[in-house]
Amino acid sequence: MSDIIGTRMASDGKTAKQLFEEVMANPARNKFGFGSKLAIVNVDFQRAYTDIHAFKTAYETDPRQIEHVNTISALARRKGMPVVWTRVGYMPGGADAGVWGTRTNTPDSLQNIAVGSERHQFDPRCVIDETRDAIYTKRMPSAFYETPLATWLVWHKVDTVIVTGGSTSGCVRATAVDALSHGYRTIVPIECVADKHESYHFANLTDLQLKYADVEPVQTVIDWLERQADV
Repeated sequence: MSDIIGTRMASDGKTAKQLFEEVMANPARNKFGFGSKLAIVNVDFQRAYTDIHAFKTAYETDPRQIEHVNTISALARRKGMPVVWTRVGYMPGGADAGVWGTRTNTPDSLQNIAVGSERHQFDPRCVIDETRDAIYTKRMPSAFYETPLATWLVWHKVDTVIVTGGSTSGCVRATAVDALSHGYRTIVPIECVADKHESYHFANLTDLQLKYADVEPVQTVIDWLERQADV
């Protein structure tokens, strides 16, 4: 007879937000913490996902999300630390979207975000320094997949990755898991990520906090950056 004791899946009626709040209230939870140099990786702040007045695929969680992202990005630049922006985009017809683009085919479908289209455009509220920031168009969920991001971070001697953007349950999660897999301390600022439904949002923040990243208030990132020397 086996002496292994397992755990049955819990079903206690708590909401995803309640579970997240319980996990975040645990002061004994160990953190990966900050290293010596970070990069801000801003995932998919493009109109397809941020312009809630124009596109059905867009969503908003914290109305100040982009403001917070601009703040930490500006601070990172001031401290000599790299900032990266990604967006999703495909060739006309979506032939380079792979199997990810096969489930639907409507004007709102993923594979129909054409490079150069309105849906591909960065949100105009984003403050992007095109002379310093890395800008990548990606075709899969993770910002690491088939982009120069990994080598960019190595070149800049980064050991910590701050992941912002959307969606929390999709491209943010995929990027955070890949960041950890590449050996980076990974931090997800709560106010800087968004999703279509609070259930997806908080369930994935909980999972990230428990396994793959430090989920922190954005002020924690601001405070750390402000303690670093300007360059």
